[in-house]
Amino acid sequence: MTRTIYLNGSWVDEADAKVSVFDRGFLFADAIYEVTAVIDGKLIDYAGHAARLRRSLDALRTAMPVSEDELLELHKDIARRNGIKEGLIYLQITRGVQDRDFVFPPDMQPTVVMFTQQKRVLDNPKWKTGLALQSVAEGRWSQRQIKTVQLLYSSLMKTEAHRQGYDDVLFVEDGYVTEASSANFHIVTPEGAVVTRDLSNALLHGITRGSILDLAQKAGLAAEERLFTLDEAKSATEAFLTSATSFVTPVVSLDGNRIGTGEVGPVSRRLLDVYIRENLERGVPVAG
Repeated sequence: MTRTIYLNGSWVDEADAKVSVFDRGFLFADAIYEVTAVIDGKLIDYAGHAARLRRSLDALRTAMPVSEDELLELHKDIARRNGIKEGLIYLQITRGVQDRDFVFPPDMQPTVVMFTQQKRVLDNPKWKTGLALQSVAEGRWSQRQIKTVQLLYSSLMKTEAHRQGYDDVLFVEDGYVTEASSANFHIVTPEGAVVTRDLSNALLHGITRGSILDLAQKAGLAAEERLFTLDEAKSATEAFLTSATSFVTPVVSLDGNRIGTGEVGPVSRRLLDVYIRENLERGVPVAG
């Protein structure tokens, strides 16, 4: 059974979904994207993803191709058409099609693509075992707060880390941790505070990141947004990643050094449980 793809206002079979070779997303990586998780037929943290989509488009001076209400209906519709009860919805918007030129006109028609992926989001084995990370030098472009498709460096570094037996990489810039290849990174200090890098152009403004900070504070945990070093990360009692489809994933080692006990800690486990429970309660139903 093939998937139904949304492409520029039409619903097409995945075999027929074609984008021009002159699309600036292909030629210049001039595009942004969002990934929304679906659990139990509900869109998870949808409002945050929609808001970040607008911010990314504004930053690239790309027009929003549909209204907010239409965007939500498209997410519901594509989930229904593909029978997605658990998985993800991928949305990509490029600046559009133009003969290759570094200078682009202000009135281009964006290219919009949406597809679904079946995925057992709630069956993540790393929630039980934790991740092993490798620190690497930051090598991405400087505007990381925009969720662009410029992911080559992250892909190269993560692939090399996998070859060496690690699960992911942790980027470090001027001695300070920024984030992982496709997720925000957090630590728990010996004093019990949840610490994450403060928002700036140095890292993606993760939707799950923001939700976790709110949940930590509601749970009575101290939450700090500040710079922290690689050494501080290695001396943490716990660490974890947050992202749209893996939620809260514990990190148990960094550069071969055990973090805390080297096992999944109680803070990570608690935040994961609370995040799933609360977002299932307030998730946007696909049906209806």
